[in-house]
Amino acid sequence: MFVDEAVLYVRAGKGGNGCVSFRREKFVPRGGPDGGDGGKGGDVILVANPALDTLYEFTFRRHLVAKNGRPGQGKNKTGASGQDLRVHVPVGTLVFDASTGLLLRDLDKPGASVCVAKGGRGGRGNKHFASPTNRAPRVAEEGQPGQERTIRLELKLLADVGLVGLPNAGKSTLISRVSRARPKIANYPFTTRYPCLGIAEVGSYKRLVVADIPGLIEGAHEGHGLGIEFLRHIERTRVLLHVLDAAAVDNTPPLGAYHTLRNELAEYGHALLERPHIVAANKIDLPEGRAAAQELKARLPVEVYPISAVTGEGIPDLLRALARLAEENR
Repeated sequence: MFVDEAVLYVRAGKGGNGCVSFRREKFVPRGGPDGGDGGKGGDVILVANPALDTLYEFTFRRHLVAKNGRPGQGKNKTGASGQDLRVHVPVGTLVFDASTGLLLRDLDKPGASVCVAKGGRGGRGNKHFASPTNRAPRVAEEGQPGQERTIRLELKLLADVGLVGLPNAGKSTLISRVSRARPKIANYPFTTRYPCLGIAEVGSYKRLVVADIPGLIEGAHEGHGLGIEFLRHIERTRVLLHVLDAAAVDNTPPLGAYHTLRNELAEYGHALLERPHIVAANKIDLPEGRAAAQELKARLPVEVYPISAVTGEGIPDLLRALARLAEENR
């Protein structure tokens, strides 16, 4: 199940209390205070892990609490620090403070991390309070509480190519053809209910990460259909691939579909309209699709690649063009 938002309560560990102790050894009269300090509380740290692609884990795990520090002991022994809680999240996760809306960190690289709650400092033992006028202090500090807050996680997938198109344009069939991704495919609208990632092989040494998002319809930027919930996932793609139904199976002319997509991207903003893009005129395995694809090549100001996601015709040329464009905009 794909989940791209989560709200979590995080609490770092409390620092351990300082110790009140006095040295007790044979032949050492009046040994003085030797209470150790408390250990530091554990931090809560989020780490970007490329092996993850959803925030589904946090559907059930809403509280993240690190370990407390241990109290100090006699003989100047410092208590053990609480173990940090390191939580893995997908690469591309944005971490916000839920109360202020402040962006704490954009975990956009594998291994990137952010401390969202810092552990409390351990309390000082009684040895720190000894003075010429108070040689036997019987006081020690308590450990400080760990930081606690509510955070909001928002996932924006990282991909080389983002597929956009109207419902039933063939995006899911295309990503299943070029990769091992297996999205739901059916002959009715909105079979894609959540974004899907696939890795396409281009030659022997190149790979493209491809993101398929639910189909856009007119008014998607205002919340119509499913697209508005997932448009943010193509904000970080290097290249956009507009997939058009050249055969107009759903009675939507491909040229009109292209302008609908461009308008929705413009209304959504985030400079998506300025993103490099090319067009895949799909369904040329149908006679009317092949003729319409040639007309699109003559009328559109961008590269148009006639393809059939079902038979695979034209897809190698399309992948090479996408790889070249993605490399130019890396």
